[in-house]
Formats: sequence, structure tokens, C-alpha cells
Amino acid sequence: MSYRSHSDETVVESRRLSGLGLSDYEVARRLGVPRSNVMNWRKRATPRRRGGRTRPDHYVPADPEQYAYLLGCYLGDGHLWHSSANSWRLGIYCDSAYPAILDEIETAIRACAPETPVRRNRRPNSAGIVLFASSNVWDLAFPQHGPGRKHDRPIRLESWQAEITRANPQQLLRGLIHSDGCRVENRFKTKLPSGRTAEYAYPRYFFSNLSDDIREIFCAHCELIGVRWTQSNARNISISHRDSVALLDMFIGPKS
Repeated sequence: MSYRSHSDETVVESRRLSGLGLSDYEVARRLGVPRSNVMNWRKRATPRRRGGRTRPDHYVPADPEQYAYLLGCYLGDGHLWHSSANSWRLGIYCDSAYPAILDEIETAIRACAPETPVRRNRRPNSAGIVLFASSNVWDLAFPQHGPGRKHDRPIRLESWQAEITRANPQQLLRGLIHSDGCRVENRFKTKLPSGRTAEYAYPRYFFSNLSDDIREIFCAHCELIGVRWTQSNARNISISHRDSVALLDMFIGPKS
């Protein structure tokens, strides 16, 4: 089958998928074309770099919902650094007490950078686990990266990121809560007129982050879906209104 026998749309889509990091085999499978064609289109679209690697010029997530979730995890407890001249390493810090969250983050990483191996490293003398994955797209996917801690520098969503998170606010909030938040049972006692002491409990969500900008992102996306929030102190956002807690419970709930 010749190079010219396919439509321009097929060629453009092939190059887009290759730019996301998909293998030639996977792109060929999705489009129903020979792998040799995909390889030729990819080579003609992007100049070769030192070591034979290619690099996309922009990032388009193959799964926007998974990307919105992973973005929340990155903003909460993620870090990005150079692992080699042509690659970046993403690290997401987690608690080993929540294996379901670990699995969910790993699934999101694989969705956002297909064919990328994910490793789990236990942090010394702690219950923490770091999920590592190297790819040449991470700096494009997370332009908020930079030297130092996030709360020491401005954190703003790019317009293309904001478009994705506005369409998927639940997934962004889920990632932020899974990384830097919690759901707790607030308990308190009160003395009734009869003299009996009654104890009450109600669920509450907290989101805790030192970055004013990241807290603002969290609150803005809460407001998008009608969740009422209050600021408890300099770093904590609290959600205790019954309807708002019930709304978050629909797609977050207790960690597991």
C-alpha cells in the first residue's frame, strides 16, 4: 500500500498519535493502516534528534478525563525533573495505605503517556510510595514545572489546560483530593437541656496546599459544579455543607 493511498486526515491523525508517544504498532492498529506507513509519516513529520529520538512540539492528551485527574495529582503531590537529555521523569508521591489510588494514578499515567513504563519505589523509613514514569512529553503536559517548590512560584493553568479541566472538573478535583486532601468524620459533643451529653458526627472534606494559586484552582473548580467551600486557615479549604459533601461523595468518597 503506497504512502499516497491514504487521506490527508489519516496522515495528520497518525502524526498526532505518534506525537502523544504511541508506538508505531499502536497507531497502525488504531487507524487500520500498515505500520510501515506510520513509521514513514512519523519520520517525515519530525526531524531526528541526537540519539535517534523525536520530540512532539505540543501535547494533546489522548484521554482528557484521565489527564485532568493526573493534573490534579501532579499539582498536589507531583514533581518533574530531567532524567536525561531528551526525557523528563514524572514522580507522584502517594501513601501505600491507599492501593486503589495507586492503581488509579498508574492507569492515568499510562493513559497520558502510552507505552511508558511505570515504576513504584517505596520511600525509605516511611509509608510513602513514589510512582515514576519517564517520557519526553511531560514538560509539555505539565508546563507548571519549574525550580523549587510550587508554592514559591506562580502556578497558572494554560488556556488549553483550563479548557480540559472546565470540561472535566470532577476529575481534576478527584486528583487534587487524592493527592492533597482527605474526607474525615467530624465528631463533636454537646450538652442537651436534659443534662444528657449527645455526640454527633458528620463527614467533611479538606484540601490542604501551601500554594495560593493551587488552592484557587481547587476552589474555582468546586464552584463550577456548585460545591460550597470555606477557608479554614492559611492552607486549608474545608467543605462541610451537607449537599456539597454529598456531591463530592458521588465521585470521590473515602480514600481506599
